[in-house]
Amino acid sequence: MTKKNAYQSAGVDIKAGEQAVELMQDAVASTYTPNVLSHLGGFGATYALGTDLKDPVLVSGADGVGTKLLLAIAADKHDTIGQDLVGMVTNDILSQGAKPAFMLDYLAVDKMRPAVVAEIVTGIAAAAKASGVALIGGESAELPGLYAKKHYDLAAFAVGVAERDQLLNPDNVKEGDVLIGIPSSGIHSNGYSLVRQVFGIQSPEAFADLDPDLQKNLLTPTKLYAHSVWPLIEKHLVTTIAHITGGGLIENLPRALPSHLSAEISWGTWPILPIFNALQAAGNLSLEDMLLTFNNGLGMILVVPEKNVTAALKQVDDAHVIGKVTSKQSEPVIFKGEAPW
Repeated sequence: MTKKNAYQSAGVDIKAGEQAVELMQDAVASTYTPNVLSHLGGFGATYALGTDLKDPVLVSGADGVGTKLLLAIAADKHDTIGQDLVGMVTNDILSQGAKPAFMLDYLAVDKMRPAVVAEIVTGIAAAAKASGVALIGGESAELPGLYAKKHYDLAAFAVGVAERDQLLNPDNVKEGDVLIGIPSSGIHSNGYSLVRQVFGIQSPEAFADLDPDLQKNLLTPTKLYAHSVWPLIEKHLVTTIAHITGGGLIENLPRALPSHLSAEISWGTWPILPIFNALQAAGNLSLEDMLLTFNNGLGMILVVPEKNVTAALKQVDDAHVIGKVTSKQSEPVIFKGEAPW
């Protein structure tokens, strides 16, 4: 019988970590672009900007998945939670007018389970590849005593590249510009503390007792927008973009507007997914709660000059014109028409 070394006795299995790296390395390597100069195993990752850019600007972002992880853990389903991670960081970078270039992930676990770790990272790699992002490195940490049994946390750090004159600037937004909404895939990765409270999901058993369709909806991964939205930025069809994350429509859309203008949104111009109606009804949530917490079916809102609307809508098949930019009103975001709740 092999004797445990002191670190193993303390709860950290170095061999399991090495096995996890072996299981994930092909998936990670599949995300590499010609700009990636290093491979897994080094002390740092290297990425070449190339010579095509005249005045390159790096745009960085960091984010995590949040308490949606608790539902993935409860379901023992780890293959799509990585898409949530990629979506949260790359969609933010895209909203600045930069093309996501590379990312690093951080995975902390209670105990290194190579198959689960590989499943998580393979999911991250698949989403990164779909977004044209190189997963060039990261870190995994086995932290016994810090996390509950079978629990883990995920974070990512990403960098995008843009020409300086390509960056999206709220100061360029004008009265009369059109708001184009791009649908979300569901709740994405925000508001899950409230989601768990509303549906009474305080344990794995409680999640298992939910209707299977509801379980599926709650674990639907964040939509990736790089493939459809980047061409709009590249063709200078968009003035600014709001990624609708924590803070919902009310707090995120003003970030894409100058302070002297407001946004006017019309109810009924986009489909509100059933999961949001179910949340509102189950929690008897107010309209303000819904608007401040959830995306309510709109994952991104583009601010587009009126002359570019037709071209933008051709590029993004499922987009909807949802409103316009107006002169300053009583609130940064005004809603017109009959609200659904």
